[in-house]
Amino acid sequence: MLLVRWHVWEPLAWEEYMSGAISVHHGEFGRAALYELDKPIITHAHREAHLIFWLDGGAGRVRIGDEVHPIDRNRGVAVSPWAPHNFEIEDPANPLITLTLYVKPNWFLEQNRSNDFALAFGSARIDVTTVVSSWVNRLTSLLMDQESSDLFDPFLFETTRQCYEQSWTCGQRDDTASRFGRGFLDFRVRRSIGLMQQRFREDMQIDWLAKESGLSRPHFFKLFKKQMGITPNLYLNTLRAEQAIDDLMGTRSTVTDIAYDLGFASQASFTRFFTTNVGIPPSDYRRVAHIA
Repeated sequence: MLLVRWHVWEPLAWEEYMSGAISVHHGEFGRAALYELDKPIITHAHREAHLIFWLDGGAGRVRIGDEVHPIDRNRGVAVSPWAPHNFEIEDPANPLITLTLYVKPNWFLEQNRSNDFALAFGSARIDVTTVVSSWVNRLTSLLMDQESSDLFDPFLFETTRQCYEQSWTCGQRDDTASRFGRGFLDFRVRRSIGLMQQRFREDMQIDWLAKESGLSRPHFFKLFKKQMGITPNLYLNTLRAEQAIDDLMGTRSTVTDIAYDLGFASQASFTRFFTTNVGIPPSDYRRVAHIA
């Protein structure tokens, strides 16, 4: 276990940061963010493992499948890769400030020398113990500094490790994540995935995708969700959201140009898509994000 001397964390003046995104940090691990949220986030999915912790403000909850998991000072939420989930705010007048982590399974595998490629959590509930709280506070302090630090990766790894191990003390594997990268996909599903990865910037119709895969629309939806754990629409939205983030971080293209490049009819429609899938407007994301 990593041992680091650290100053006692003091509550931060959150009222100074009421703009949606406080800080976003990208690195080899994935990304970490401090968000101020007063609106729900629609059902979506990530290829990364996902951890959400309450920092200040009101309460929220994450719906994963049929289960609802509160987020408050005592409980965080762990979402396995590709598990469909949404985010709900109890009181929009009382925004919620969170530490949100998106951890790449490959990175965790390399750091942990684990054989669990999927980084699937055993339970979605994470009790914010004294140990977990201390690592959350350390990561939050580094994000508030908004500067690169050699401590960030080890801190994030230890936070993830603590939560991962806790999730298996009483949990059962999330079957959604276990389907990814472990079994053999039907060749028609593989074809549809290839088409989406190649052409997600286009105005792609699901009827066309089903036809190209040699299936009727109902059969295509049923087979895709059975094998992938998510619908074709969610998978396509994930590809577009990931590319949007890459474009915002890696290019000087305007938000309008990024919108058109991704097949949106207008900047407004792209901004709505990004905000409801990521949680904040694309302009806010670009303004506060930085790469290690």
